[in-house]
Amino acid sequence: MTVVVGCGAGFSGDRTDAARPLVDVLMSYDAPRALMFETLGERTLAAAQLRRIKDPDSGDEPLLEEFLSPVLSDCLANHITILGNFGAANPDAARRRIQQLAKRLGHSQACLATIQGDDVRDRLHEFDWLAWEGEKRAISTLEQVVAANVYLGADALIEAMTQGAQVVITGRVADPSLALAPICYHHDWASDDWDRRAAGALAGHLIECGTQVTGGYFADPGVKDVPGMASLGYPLVEVERNGRLVVTKPPGTGGLVTEQTVKEQLLYEIHNPSAYITPDVVIDLEHVRIKQLAKDRVEVTGVRGKPSPARLKTTVSFLAGYQGEAEISYAGPNAFARAQLARETLRQRLSLRCPADLRARYDLIGVSSVFDGDAHLNTQHRNTTASDIRLRLAVEHAEKCVVERATQELLALYCCGPAGGGGIRRHHTQRLKTASYLVPRQQAAPVVTLHKGEGDE
Repeated sequence: MTVVVGCGAGFSGDRTDAARPLVDVLMSYDAPRALMFETLGERTLAAAQLRRIKDPDSGDEPLLEEFLSPVLSDCLANHITILGNFGAANPDAARRRIQQLAKRLGHSQACLATIQGDDVRDRLHEFDWLAWEGEKRAISTLEQVVAANVYLGADALIEAMTQGAQVVITGRVADPSLALAPICYHHDWASDDWDRRAAGALAGHLIECGTQVTGGYFADPGVKDVPGMASLGYPLVEVERNGRLVVTKPPGTGGLVTEQTVKEQLLYEIHNPSAYITPDVVIDLEHVRIKQLAKDRVEVTGVRGKPSPARLKTTVSFLAGYQGEAEISYAGPNAFARAQLARETLRQRLSLRCPADLRARYDLIGVSSVFDGDAHLNTQHRNTTASDIRLRLAVEHAEKCVVERATQELLALYCCGPAGGGGIRRHHTQRLKTASYLVPRQQAAPVVTLHKGEGDE
């Protein structure tokens, strides 16, 4: 038997029309099928928690309905399980919205499950904290902490499917777990079958970032050409009971699936190829074999697994001062020299008007705006013919008034700066930072709640 899983989103803000071609293909398989949506990042979740603090009915994925509207009805009617971490900071809010959508589409009796227990912000004092490798920050006080979330694994999602859930809504779970859960459920793999679990988790890892494995992030014109970038196909993975898997995409869509795209995604965010740690299994990639079977079909075999870790990663997000940005444009003859003069004027003004501990960065967009520092500008990027340059100032400080004062100095360049400056914009926000820790597995307490029909609360 083969289990087929598609990925309809690789991050919050991904294309919302991507799942339709996936579902069209999934419906053609005579096999168990699932569709996952991966929409969480660490700061994404913190931002969701900030929204929930302001509005208790908010905090889930803003694009939830746009993601699901095109496909929810067909998934429910064709037994395609949907699993998504679009619950973010408020899985119940996402569940209510999906119930309302299902009702409008004629599926008022849809069975939904929420997975909670990842949010441990109110339990900080209970845990046996251990700093993640390289983490030097201490646990912040509750007043500073915006979000604290344990990376849960697939077991709670499997339980939800066992109870009959057609849509499984989670907050923070490990990204690969969204695919591993339906694979384990349908293949009935034992919880300690580490090689099989590693195969399922690897399947999730390969598709969790959406089009990164089908050519999107792979594309580099003239070096790695990818056709059809405007209509990229999102990935599907076919997983057999023995752990063999094949990565593919819907026919007729843009992009490509090759040994190269799969290898790039295989190694994406991998710290130790022989011990890639997930909550469900530690994956050993040293013996993996990748083979092109046909156009847009790549086989992956040889993955091995080791027992799941005793501790689970937990990300803590906390407020840490303020940051600000401001920009001004210079165009026309001698734009580069005028932008340079504006930058130096601004640098001197900030040294006069702001505290010494203000962190500031100056970018000349169009000349130097990616690499930190200006040293290379004088040796290899002296573009004196540039006719359109934007000066960007980015600042950070503990006090909001200092950040506002710094960006106001850029605003003053309208008349105090070089000729021809215009198009100024300013933006200020609180700064979010994250820190990672490990907590004992037994201290995490995932909770599965089933909701059958529109009236079940």
